Amino acid sequence: MGRGRQKAKHTKVARELKYFSPNTDYSELEAELSTSENPRLSEDLDKWSEYADTGASEDDGYGEQGRSKTA
Repeated sequence: MGRGRQKAKHTKVARELKYFSPNTDYSELEAELSTSENPRLSEDLDKWSEYADTGASEDDGYGEQGRSKTA
């Protein structure tokens, strides 16, 4: 019996999220994204450098056509 009320609430929330359009300050976003250096980013890169994607590895398990070695 409670499923109808629960579904109605979920539908209401979904509709609010679908049609919600906040005002975006694009100049502020541009300023944030164009900062020259983020000190925290460089710390994180140093800390997690072993997981960084450096491009194709020597043996990534795929052939030249992108097929698996076992195929």
